[in-house]
Amino acid sequence: MGLTSQEVLTLAVLLAVVLFVGTVLLWPRLAHRSWRSVTGRVALLLGTQLAVFVAVGLALNQSFGFYATWADLFGQEQGQGVVTDHDVAGSGGPVQVVATQDPGANGGSRPADGFRRQQDGQIQKVDIVGRTTRITTPAYVYLPPEYFQPRYAHRTFPASVVLTGYPGTAESLVRGLHYPQTARRLAAAGRMRPMILVMLRPTVAPPRDTECVDVPGGPRAETFFARDLPAELGARYRTAKKWGIVGDSTGGYCALKVAMHHPDVYGAGAGLSAYYKAPLDPTTGDLFHGEARLENHADLKWYLNHRPPPATSLLVTTSRQGEHNYPATLDFIRNVKSPTRVSSIVLDSGGHNFNTWRREIPATLQWLSQRLDSGQSRS
Repeated sequence: MGLTSQEVLTLAVLLAVVLFVGTVLLWPRLAHRSWRSVTGRVALLLGTQLAVFVAVGLALNQSFGFYATWADLFGQEQGQGVVTDHDVAGSGGPVQVVATQDPGANGGSRPADGFRRQQDGQIQKVDIVGRTTRITTPAYVYLPPEYFQPRYAHRTFPASVVLTGYPGTAESLVRGLHYPQTARRLAAAGRMRPMILVMLRPTVAPPRDTECVDVPGGPRAETFFARDLPAELGARYRTAKKWGIVGDSTGGYCALKVAMHHPDVYGAGAGLSAYYKAPLDPTTGDLFHGEARLENHADLKWYLNHRPPPATSLLVTTSRQGEHNYPATLDFIRNVKSPTRVSSIVLDSGGHNFNTWRREIPATLQWLSQRLDSGQSRS
């Protein structure tokens, strides 16, 4: 049974309940001073607390999508990361579709037939291999209903990369944050243009948190997002020339940085609850190998003050109460100079969590839609 399965969570909750009830029933029998009674009481208390901790942890992971599998949880994930010897020209090409599903109300798993594709769109699970970076990573691609309708058969569509935080799971963008469902609803209401969404996590070399940096000696995460990903997906799907990019937390920092560093590729970048400087901690390791130039380049405030302003649009979000990035976000806005354009969403209150980001996503998608090319006919 998978880490995020309902069966595992149900079993954990039942075990916690059984141990709690057992502690209540057995406690009188263990109310003695013998070593066996003391050992029994300690075992019951520790077992109950551990079971409750596991149940709560599983529930939180299912809600927020921190880890996708048991291997991911224990840092033993296989089949992903930096590929140094993959033959891109081999079977299947740089983008391989491994599964399809109907977006549904909550990102259901049933395949989408031709009729449903024209009504609801389709989510494709793909494996992407970067030609220049040799990085491979899974992603979910949402194709709006119009993509499959005959009258749009020769038109391109605006496209945006959507990133999780760290560690995050791409599936959480579908099931937890409801990006495809929100985009479909807004487009149907005429509040945004139909848009392709490429949903993945910024952790392209798990379990390491690369902060979307080109680490000396590899992996070259920023180059993957700036060059490989739009090139490979643009070759497979009918995407407009300039892309958008959005993310939360670590993904938000990555989105702002990539849009600022590569305005020729990304016409707009949105950071939900973003921070503005890459941290250095045990999850990141040594990102810059002591090179101050690289560290400064990754500091967004430094970049605003020491490099020519990029011709791109930026959106930042925060909350007056509940978000630690509120002062830094105001400072970031003050340092933006033309031709860079900056917008913001400032909530009265809201923490660093899915509930807050779900409140910001509709306006963010509308903002992206307004700043990206609407697409054009393509023969």
